[in-house]
Amino acid sequence: MTAARLFALTPGEPAGIGPDLCLLLAREAQPHALIAIASLNLLAERARLLGLNIQLISVGPESWPSQAAPAGSLYVWNTPLAAPVEPGQLDTSNAHYVLETLTRAGQGCLDGHFAGMITAPVHKGVINEAGITFSGHTEFLAELTHTEQVVMMLATHGLRVALVTTHLPLKDVADAITAERISRVTRILDHDLRTKFAIAKPRILVCGLNPHAGEGGHLGREEIEIIEPALQQLRSEGINLIGPLPADTLFTPKHLEHCDAVLAMYHDQGLPVLKYKGFGAAVNITLGLPIIRTSVDHGTALDLAGSGNIDSGSLQVALQTAYAMAESQVASC
Repeated sequence: MTAARLFALTPGEPAGIGPDLCLLLAREAQPHALIAIASLNLLAERARLLGLNIQLISVGPESWPSQAAPAGSLYVWNTPLAAPVEPGQLDTSNAHYVLETLTRAGQGCLDGHFAGMITAPVHKGVINEAGITFSGHTEFLAELTHTEQVVMMLATHGLRVALVTTHLPLKDVADAITAERISRVTRILDHDLRTKFAIAKPRILVCGLNPHAGEGGHLGREEIEIIEPALQQLRSEGINLIGPLPADTLFTPKHLEHCDAVLAMYHDQGLPVLKYKGFGAAVNITLGLPIIRTSVDHGTALDLAGSGNIDSGSLQVALQTAYAMAESQVASC
């Protein structure tokens, strides 16, 4: 089997719904060999709790599978827990376990074992409470892969939204909107749409920062002094950019009809629209990495862990997106 047929799946926080999602997924056959990087004991216990008859097949670097697992089975690269897990109950003892699963997946991608990695949600708080500085998957994988700049993009059917700034307090956003940051993010977005999504000439709509995109300077001058000059330079490099446009009218069918992605200036400018359109069927994609990484669009849902009352739709979309990105990347080489 070639590396393009193996994908890593990390279940995230062991007390959350990530292990449940992996097991629910295993009820049906996947088109590619999917390797859950997790504790065999954790998955076996969660399967028992959920009443699922899933065959857990141990694999690893010395015994990668040669074909996709049949329905009702799951390949597992056993990664031992530090402490037993009670669904819904966080335990700082297992913080290093969570990071080890991510390290194995990310390094496996770098080493060519995996064509991509798909991540279930982690709990940032319990990792930090364990004394480990951790701000999220994106930053962790950027450090692991020695990537200076990454871009957060969420996607659902008919809409992709990338962000110039991500998890910043609103009062800090304007100062973070610089020509340099806009240029770096836009180049990565354009490059990855071409190479990982097979879009030959991406058409990107760009939001303004201020209401009405600044109203000609009457509601702020960032569009005039920072955003538009940056876009003009990028256009001279052959990047197809429309904007800056007022965000309150950009997200309408008239503008989105022939759009490949929207570039929003800050988190809550673009993501509420996307999540309204496709929550539960959206995927979080990290652009700029030398590997493929997709993730679910929801959190750990500790209160639902072990209940069986969960929806695996977002994980399904994350998987399909990773598969498609890997195929596009191979085709563009």
